[in-house]
Amino acid sequence: MISKQQISEIISKYDLDDLAIATVCSHSSLQIFDGARKEGLKTIGICVGQPPRFYDAFPKAKPDEYIVVESYSDIPKIAEELVEKNAIIIPHGSFVEYMGGKNFADLPVPTFGNREVLEWESDREKEREWLEGAGIHMPKNIPDPKDIDGAVMVKYYGAKGGRGFFIAKTYEEFMENIDPNEKFTIQEFILGTRYYLHYFYSPLENEGYKLSEGTLEMLSMDRRVESNADEIFRLGSPRELEEAGIHPTYVVTGNVPLVARESLLPLIFSLGEQVVEESIKLFGGMIGPFCLETVFTDHLEIKVFEISARIVAGTNFYISGSPYSDLVESGLSTGKRIAQEIKLAKSRGQLDKILS
Repeated sequence: MISKQQISEIISKYDLDDLAIATVCSHSSLQIFDGARKEGLKTIGICVGQPPRFYDAFPKAKPDEYIVVESYSDIPKIAEELVEKNAIIIPHGSFVEYMGGKNFADLPVPTFGNREVLEWESDREKEREWLEGAGIHMPKNIPDPKDIDGAVMVKYYGAKGGRGFFIAKTYEEFMENIDPNEKFTIQEFILGTRYYLHYFYSPLENEGYKLSEGTLEMLSMDRRVESNADEIFRLGSPRELEEAGIHPTYVVTGNVPLVARESLLPLIFSLGEQVVEESIKLFGGMIGPFCLETVFTDHLEIKVFEISARIVAGTNFYISGSPYSDLVESGLSTGKRIAQEIKLAKSRGQLDKILS
């Protein structure tokens, strides 16, 4: 992984009055570009083949310029060009997944957030070590598939938008569906309602919900729409579907906005606080947006089954603000909040605290 010192040397040569926000034209790029423009920052869209035409339909979110590559694995080849343009990379799930974790870790361009989090987020075992070390309640892990004795969720490593994930109730069902070429984890299936909680951690701010260092913000929540799991049961009961050889799949196709019972907000903030504090101990802290992927049970417990340590696509319908972010600042999106943090760091001479 590129060192903090190397990134600091690159930043020292930047024209800080001409910073640009750069990201891959996918995932949450519309709100990233829109938020940057609202804060007076230039924008650069990185795309494969040719600029996507749909940006022409959204002029407020269209990047100021494009850099075209032949494939996402070629992004390191444009690193020097990005540095010449005083670019700061904003990573999102598609950016890291398409480019590859190692290429992203080594990319010699200043990047918003702490790249050290990648090692802890992308490895399911280290992710569990992090979250359980923070005192978070997680679904039980089942190391040996032969020990499956009830419903479990089988997940592959990395950000795959739910592709390939499946539920199994027996070892035989597990063997029928597993891809032996992929690393996987097996979790107890928890009954409840899925909530995706969108936070923002600032190591710079000192007003608000204070942590040992900086502050924690709660910007929004969502639920994911998964194909075909969210519609499949219109065809019959689970038993009828099973007999017909029809099985649910969990590919994310969209998102639905949510708010939680207000009485749950203390617990929601406590979970975010615990995760951030543990991240500070383990690897110097994750910076900026992150998402706890949870299940709310009928006992009003919250089980965390995963963390995404960057902006998630579930924030996309809050480009003009959410019921929560509006209580911080009207019309505040996660994309805009990222741009604000960069501007704050620049004004204080503390870019090294939020870039890696």
